[in-house]
Amino acid sequence: MGGAFLAAAVLARVGGRIGLPTIPLFILAGILLGPHTPGFVLVEDPHDLEMLSALGLVLLLFYLGLEFHLDDLKAGGRKMALAGATYLALNVGAGLGFGLALGWGTSEALVLAGVLGISSSAIVTKVLVDLGRIGNDETKPILGIIVVEDIFLALYLAALQPILSGADSLAAAAVDAGKAFGFLLLLALAARFGTKAVGRLIGTKDDELLVISFLGAAVFVAGVSEWFGVADAIGAFMVGLMLGSTGSGERIMKLVHPLRDAFGAIFFFAFGLSIDPGDLPAVLWPVLIAVAVALAMNVVAGLAAARIHGFGAGPAANISTTLLARGEFALILATMAAGAGLDERLSPFIAGYVLLLAVLGPLAAGRSHWLAKALPGGRRAPAGEREKVAA
Repeated sequence: MGGAFLAAAVLARVGGRIGLPTIPLFILAGILLGPHTPGFVLVEDPHDLEMLSALGLVLLLFYLGLEFHLDDLKAGGRKMALAGATYLALNVGAGLGFGLALGWGTSEALVLAGVLGISSSAIVTKVLVDLGRIGNDETKPILGIIVVEDIFLALYLAALQPILSGADSLAAAAVDAGKAFGFLLLLALAARFGTKAVGRLIGTKDDELLVISFLGAAVFVAGVSEWFGVADAIGAFMVGLMLGSTGSGERIMKLVHPLRDAFGAIFFFAFGLSIDPGDLPAVLWPVLIAVAVALAMNVVAGLAAARIHGFGAGPAANISTTLLARGEFALILATMAAGAGLDERLSPFIAGYVLLLAVLGPLAAGRSHWLAKALPGGRRAPAGEREKVAA
């Protein structure tokens, strides 16, 4: 485990010097030091890090829940909901069509719909901060789309879990889905109406007790969620949603941040351990086609979101490129697919797809002014808008 942390840190430091995001570098560290590549093998069996990897996944989604508030959707109004729904319809729809066209199977196509359709919240946030665009006009709709994606994520995983668990019949699948949605609804109601009670239970001035309390709650509810057919990560997300609205929410975010980063790195590293680079050439063309589909759909979705908010070509290019990266959610789906025994090509496909877009996304966002020139009205954009895009 110590070697995994250090290897991830060294590669991330090297990549940071040339402006690369950390997620693909953590995966690369796992690939290079795993059992499928020549040279030194740090971890022979990826399952050795399974529990730590699961904890990393739980903390990643728990943190997303802390950042998200139910009032965010109301504050954004119809424009945010419309932009988010448009983005999902284009990208998830294209992902489903792509998955069906591949012919790997219906369950695999449903997984690929999410893989191609959902942005990486972690990378999107990092890009906005690194490029100094937090104050830009188009940042609000970008974050709004992320919020809508988070809502969709919870519903999508709740619906997908019974399918991947291999329910014996349509009736059994319906029962499993009903149990999952019922439990999800219970968690949502607790997040909506039980915040004060939960806040009193967990509130303490002692940071040590607070860490033990929120960590125990997140992991416990994640485990109970699996009993009801809801992905453990979504259970953790709902706990984060609940605790984020309490009086201790800001302190919890600060305290969980280093835990999220550390064990999130192990999650990505462990995923890299399971990838055999020898399998990547077999899925090279599907990966390249999927990347092209994602690029096209993001441009269309960016133009649609910009039009909904009355923006020009520059902000449209920023929206398109900032939301391009795929990351943690795609890897969550890869883990679920592997556990369900789906097509073995899914894991190397998702790994290659995430690696490419996790690198291309931030690079494209930093050069969005190139795309802006090619969009309708881009060459005649006002000088002020061109300067904003360049910044």
